[in-house]
Amino acid sequence: MNAAQRFRQSLSVVMSDIVHGFMEITHNSFALVGLAVIFFGLTFGLQPDLRQAGQLQLMEWLQDHQDTLTSLVTGTATDRVTAMNPKDLPKPQAAVTQWLGRKYNIAQEPMAALVAESFAAGAKAKIDPLLILAVMAVESGFNPIAQSPMGAQGLMQVMTQVHSEKYTRFGGTLAAFDALSNVRVGVKVLEECIARAGSPEGGLRLYVGAGNLEDDGGYAAKVLAEQARLQAVFSGRPVPVLVPLPEVKPLALQPDGTLGFGSLGGAQQEL
Repeated sequence: MNAAQRFRQSLSVVMSDIVHGFMEITHNSFALVGLAVIFFGLTFGLQPDLRQAGQLQLMEWLQDHQDTLTSLVTGTATDRVTAMNPKDLPKPQAAVTQWLGRKYNIAQEPMAALVAESFAAGAKAKIDPLLILAVMAVESGFNPIAQSPMGAQGLMQVMTQVHSEKYTRFGGTLAAFDALSNVRVGVKVLEECIARAGSPEGGLRLYVGAGNLEDDGGYAAKVLAEQARLQAVFSGRPVPVLVPLPEVKPLALQPDGTLGFGSLGGAQQEL
């Protein structure tokens, strides 16, 4: 093998690595895939052997990511499943599913999907998934199409207009009424609130819009009480389904013109 051949072989390996790295970086973007195709065409146009290597890499990547690319168009990937068999969950999560389903009169299958999503989102955001479920319980009673007079929407009663940019990746603000999209945006808002306040209780006060008020109307206490019950259920301890919940003051206009308090749409998320 002469020097020219060795150079071409080395160049082929380097370009193959570049192709692979580029595909990994841009695996969720149609626009960048299009740019990649143009780039490959210009780069490999006069190099048949390099062009063939690039084509093979591109085809392998497209095959590996077929489901992901399809989901961007159809929204039917597995992460869009809104119902599942509770038996497919770990036993503690299945117990939480059953308890919540009975308490809030929700079918077990969609509740199982919400429990699974809460545990996945909680792990990513480093938030107790049972706190996420407790927020849903207090805010909407697990009604994905709930809306407050102030514009808080969906399971976690996110103020859609305040956080409209967070719905961009889900197709726009109408995704507020899609259960999983609302959970993911709501968890992001809750994560920001907790980080800003420095504690879950303080984060809940911000979440409901009471960060600058002396009293949050009992909101944080109500959410934390529901979280404690869910933790007991998760641990396998018997917990009565019908448990009286503390009253939460309704959303009200404050002297400074701001709004605060409330369940079922009380969340203001002033970030």
